Amino acid sequence: MKTLYLVRHAKSSWKFDVIDHARPLNDRGLRDAPLVAAHVADAMPKPDLIMSSDAMRAKTTAFFFAKAYNISEKDIVLDYKLYDFDGRDLVEVIRSCDDSIDCLMVFGHNNAMTNVVNTYGDKRIDNVPTCGFTAIEFSVNHWRDISQGKTIFTSIPKEL
Repeated sequence: MKTLYLVRHAKSSWKFDVIDHARPLNDRGLRDAPLVAAHVADAMPKPDLIMSSDAMRAKTTAFFFAKAYNISEKDIVLDYKLYDFDGRDLVEVIRSCDDSIDCLMVFGHNNAMTNVVNTYGDKRIDNVPTCGFTAIEFSVNHWRDISQGKTIFTSIPKEL
């Protein structure tokens, strides 16, 4: 059994003159991320591994979730391949995950998150919102074998 936690980064700011990769969270993102992180940490088991896009807005969101789960920021694996907007690289990273990991949490970007949630989960979500969380369970022993799974939990900021 493998469980995948997918999290779209929290709301980012456009008020700074920085490249897209360096965009920080805005005030709403800084409020939503710890709120959703605490809710998810109360509801869902601790992941075995956290991976994140190395973009500022994604890794900052991941830091809030790591804190909620009492995981050190230094234990988060940052991967430029997760700076992906269609989902192909995201799926490649997930499928290449070591099979000793049973619960994987990944932070990234749209449209990749919405595409993967709808391709692999059994609950359609038109658009995973910023800081949206989805957990999908797979009845497989190897990440390379994931296909249609079961969406077991979702959380979005406006519900909290």
